[in-house]
Parts: sequence; C-alpha cells; structure tokens
Amino acid sequence: MGNKKNNKKIYSKKKGKKEDPEILALKIELAEELGLLSKVEEGGWGSLSSFESGKIGGLISTRLQQKRESKKLKTGEKEEINEG
Repeated sequence: MGNKKNNKKIYSKKKGKKEDPEILALKIELAEELGLLSKVEEGGWGSLSSFESGKIGGLISTRLQQKRESKKLKTGEKEEINEG
C-alpha cells in the first residue's frame, strides 16, 4: 500500500452532485487502509459490499467526530454535562 499515488480518479456515484473533497480524500485513505483501494479503482465505490461500505462509513464518522473533539479542545470549548 504505502504512499504511492496513482493518476486514477475515483468518483462518487452521485451524479450531478459534488462530493466534499475532504470526505472523498478520507474515503480514499480509509479504503487504502482497509485494502480496498484497488477494488474501488477497478469497479468504483459501487463494487464494494454493503459490509465494506459500512465499515468505511463508520470509520469516516469516527474520524470526523475525533476531529471535531480535537478542534474543541484546541479552542478551549468545554462540553456541557446535563445532570438530571
């Protein structure tokens, strides 16, 4: 896997809609980490099983949440705790 980048472009199947470049980059990174990048390059995102797609989606959610929490800590925001 490594950091080798190729010239193939991977597009979303959402026709007429542009995907957020940050999300697309994260999807590609995760597909590579999971060993699915060659499958996506050959057959597109639709070639993934529902399990594989769900794994990527779940990891995207986790990473975005971690990023938001990290940003909160850096800006000094405090999380409110509702006791009741």
